[in-house]
Amino acid sequence: MGVGAVLVMTASTGAWAQKVVVGVSWSNFQEERWKTDEAAIKARLAELGADYISADAQSSPSKQLSDVESLITRGATALIVLAQDNNAIMPAISKATAEGIPVLGYDRLIEAPGVFYLTFDNKEVGRIQAREILKVKPQGNYVFIKGSAADPNADFLHAGQVEVLKPSIDKGDIKVVGEQYTDGWLPENAQRNMEQILTANNNKVDAVVASNDGTAGGAIAALSAQGLQGIPVSGQDADQAALNRVARGLQTVSVWKDSRELGKTAADIAVELAKGTEASQIKGATKWNQGAKGVELDAIFLTPIPITQENLNLVIDAGWVTKAVACQGVDKANAPKACM
Repeated sequence: MGVGAVLVMTASTGAWAQKVVVGVSWSNFQEERWKTDEAAIKARLAELGADYISADAQSSPSKQLSDVESLITRGATALIVLAQDNNAIMPAISKATAEGIPVLGYDRLIEAPGVFYLTFDNKEVGRIQAREILKVKPQGNYVFIKGSAADPNADFLHAGQVEVLKPSIDKGDIKVVGEQYTDGWLPENAQRNMEQILTANNNKVDAVVASNDGTAGGAIAALSAQGLQGIPVSGQDADQAALNRVARGLQTVSVWKDSRELGKTAADIAVELAKGTEASQIKGATKWNQGAKGVELDAIFLTPIPITQENLNLVIDAGWVTKAVACQGVDKANAPKACM
């Protein structure tokens, strides 16, 4: 067990009688899904009698450092951190650990001893994206629109994508004609990258493996401007706009990671850690060391679900999105079953 973990236990154990205050450092609210996560965290903390405080780093790694310090000053007894940059965040994590405040790395890896890692199985998300695109386009010119180079998830996703597509690439059925990271996961950056790839290939692109719904939206905007709307494109997060694109045939798949469950689980874990429970004793925790630095962490991975036109009803039936929103503007002649 690392020194940080001992400090966390020792300091927290003496604070049992204190009010649990969970501080959440968000990387940004650029993407719709984080508001869903936040609502789930707040609701669960309220049920558990814990307080919620938060800060929005607005996609700035430097602001996130000061945000975490501010959350500590405001009395956080546990931290949930959605890291904008997994390396830049390290001084703030060290400060929290030194002060005996447990940290949960939320959805994105923070590879520091003592940090609890909670996410969906991101490599499997990448596999799902590639499988669904491969089903509809087993041959042709493929493009990878990856996530932020500062987020380890981008590489986990891409590793899963390549794992599925490599046999077809090796056979020559698939030719990779473009591959770009998307700075900050921002849709406008994905659109610009896609535009450049289209120009370089005279628009001869047959499929796009985009790593989330924001980058998918940017890629689809670039494709649509060239009259290429409807070629296979992947995504993830089940954003409402993306689900509508799936219904309309503009996006092939969005991988649903029910962030209501992720948020609820994060709240449960943060409260347990704040009350002195060892990370290794959290229900469902496993040991994991597949990050770039090989640091062993206690972790929980939730299971993602592909959403296509065929099973669009799943997110509607679960109350994730209304039928009216998912099916807005759908061509009735080609409407998926869920929109009929």
